[in-house]
Amino acid sequence: MFWEKKIARWVDEVRNKANLPARLVLWSGQQYDFGHFAAPHVTLKVNSASALPLLLDPSLDNLGEAYIKGKIDIEGRLADIIDISFSLARSTVTKAGKLTRARRYFTHSKSTDKKAIQYHYDVSNEFYKLWLDENMVYSCAYFEHGDEDLATAQLKKIDHILTKIGLQPGQRLLDIGCGWGALVLRAAQKFGARCVGVTLSQNQFDLATARVKAAGLEDRIEIRLQDYRDIAGQFDRITSVGMFEHVGRKKLPEYFQKVHDLLVDDGVAMNHGITSSDADSGETALGGGEFIDRYVFPDGELPHISLALEAAQRGGLEAVDVESLRRHYAHTLDLWAENFEARAHEAKKLVEDEKFRIWRVYLAGCAYAFEHDDVSIYQIVCRKAGRSAATLPWSRRYMYERTL
Repeated sequence: MFWEKKIARWVDEVRNKANLPARLVLWSGQQYDFGHFAAPHVTLKVNSASALPLLLDPSLDNLGEAYIKGKIDIEGRLADIIDISFSLARSTVTKAGKLTRARRYFTHSKSTDKKAIQYHYDVSNEFYKLWLDENMVYSCAYFEHGDEDLATAQLKKIDHILTKIGLQPGQRLLDIGCGWGALVLRAAQKFGARCVGVTLSQNQFDLATARVKAAGLEDRIEIRLQDYRDIAGQFDRITSVGMFEHVGRKKLPEYFQKVHDLLVDDGVAMNHGITSSDADSGETALGGGEFIDRYVFPDGELPHISLALEAAQRGGLEAVDVESLRRHYAHTLDLWAENFEARAHEAKKLVEDEKFRIWRVYLAGCAYAFEHDDVSIYQIVCRKAGRSAATLPWSRRYMYERTL
């Protein structure tokens, strides 16, 4: 009786504030509607009383935990489920919870970073193959016209990056966080570069190495299982795509200093990474950051773009071009989420139920977050600071009209 009264008051509060097209169904069969709709779009089924403390404080972290632990089940279109989850959190999380974004810091030692990377990327190569494109590019695609399929947009993203940095035949390219090798393969095959790709993921290393061998490019591409802090040598061009999120905010100047030290004097680097939309570099609001840290990307930290640019300058690099790809990542994540839903039956065979649920809400939730500016993403083209302005191009035309 106590829980029923508390739930009824909470539902009334949500209905008055948000009027959501959703229904709550308790394990007893008791039903409550969050809005004045004939046919709710989403149904939240509470499987046991243990879910109620989480449900009555519905931050994205608590809702996510209740779902992935099987304490609640949710019926409806995935896009509607995510929209209702964000609306529910906004309508009931306290003002302080909405506006205060935690700024947690992690150690980011070589051992902890390796453990975090392997937790996320070593689920299984087969799992990622289900919903990524055929080249397994696990980063924001580039939709030049907006109607490209995922595979085409991912190749366009790689070409956009390699053209941006002015990669020329015979130049030595370092790709920090090379994933399954798509960028270095493209750089060697199309642009004629000599490449080194590094990753901390054993699964990525194994498959990338096999792909290089299958392409007959072992004389032009070297894949290493290596921390970026241990790289030595000099490179004409450096790319880092979807990796600096793992560096840590406090360590960003050291990271960019390492990039600086690895560049030749007239070299060019490009950092492609997710950023916080909070000016103080706090994590994603409404509990989204806490959920991602616990279940998806351990120890991940997102800087605001201003902090990233400051860190690059402190590391001895001048930012010469900055481009937002937020719309592109929202669409990329939508396509990944659609692929995941379409192959859900196969995904469930590859991972346990909790892992399946984590990835299902993570992909769709991130698509929503990028769509609504809860997070963003930028490509920053850099070179060593202090060089003559005469060495800069007059316009950005060279990024779009490729010549070799």
